Amino acid sequence: MAREATVTSAATAEAAEAPSESPRLMIGLSAGHAVKHFCQGSLLILMPSIRGTLGMSDVDVGGMFTAQQISSGTVNAPAGILTDLFRRRVALILTVSMVCVALAYFFVGITRWYGLLIFAAVILGAGTSLWHSPAFATLASRYPERRGLAMAAHLTGAQVGDTLAPVLTGLVLGGITVSTVVWGGFHWRSVALFLVVPAGLTALLVATFFRSGAVGAPQVSLRQYLAATLRLSRNPGVLGMVALHGMRGATHSSFQIFLVLYMSDVLGYSSLLVGVHISLLTLAGVVSTPLFGAISDRIGRRPLIVFNMTAVAVIIGSFTWIEGGWPFAVMLALLGVVLFSVMPTITAAAMDVTEKGSEGTSIAMMFAGGAVIGAVAPVAAGAINSSWGFQGVVLFASATAAAGVVTAIAVPMARRRR
Repeated sequence: MAREATVTSAATAEAAEAPSESPRLMIGLSAGHAVKHFCQGSLLILMPSIRGTLGMSDVDVGGMFTAQQISSGTVNAPAGILTDLFRRRVALILTVSMVCVALAYFFVGITRWYGLLIFAAVILGAGTSLWHSPAFATLASRYPERRGLAMAAHLTGAQVGDTLAPVLTGLVLGGITVSTVVWGGFHWRSVALFLVVPAGLTALLVATFFRSGAVGAPQVSLRQYLAATLRLSRNPGVLGMVALHGMRGATHSSFQIFLVLYMSDVLGYSSLLVGVHISLLTLAGVVSTPLFGAISDRIGRRPLIVFNMTAVAVIIGSFTWIEGGWPFAVMLALLGVVLFSVMPTITAAAMDVTEKGSEGTSIAMMFAGGAVIGAVAPVAAGAINSSWGFQGVVLFASATAAAGVVTAIAVPMARRRR
């Protein structure tokens, strides 16, 4: 209780010191996050076509996404260090992030062998992770009284990208037939090369216009940083959010990857129809994410996290008997209400128990630790899918979400500020 009261008092004092911030920074970072996730989400829709061309097995597919997860987790640590030590260079880190995404799709577009595809996945994982620490840490520091809302707004940008990517990529990849007009779409290599453009353009815009994004805390020395990091590594609240973030990510990745293959291979859906269904996973979250984030600022993080993770476990479990048709689409939409909207609440809960000046490292720990926990999920799901089919993957993902519910009940969290 004393620890929670101390955290609450520190957070209140921090908010009192912070100047009122314009929402422009929040909006700009959210827009960049949308582009990042558009590019990141497009790879999933390209996957069935890539697999067919390169002759990949289910384990090969899972291995590619595991390589991406490992890269993502590894890069998070230096990203957090750079964010906290070089607060006035966050624009450079964000620019490098998008350059890596552009390079990754260039390699995807030209690859003729699996090894280069793995390398592209590694570059993509690194690029997407470089965005997290500077963006989230800046928002956490600039908007202390609206932290849940700021995290949610940023994740809403991600959901916009995740919603548009499957539909637009599926349309451009698979083409469309309207009356007598038939368009066959583009080859997946061309689509991958097209994606270099938005990533590169975003890198240019960030480098040109993002001038005032320094995290709002005084510069710290390396010695001070290391001492703060040591304290952070012993913080049970942050460590609990690391575990919870990993379980949510493992649930998401293992289910979504093989959901795409199930719709393509078993249900026989076209690329466009697969994209439409995947977009349902994020479409409803565009509204629910900021709503849940704002609610968590008022009633506390734990109730929202427990509710969301419980709903995820139950809804994913329902796919053991729902095999297609409109019930399939409806349940995907319902899953979209809760699957992504819990992420900003978990992030905000970690920020609530992080001392000022260590926000970047706290974010890095959460995403890096989450990547380590979730790295084995795609390969495990691939092995399960090969042996027991999609129903086995469903049970695996549902069980992982249920473990997240237990974790959310057990880990310490800061009390709601009054």
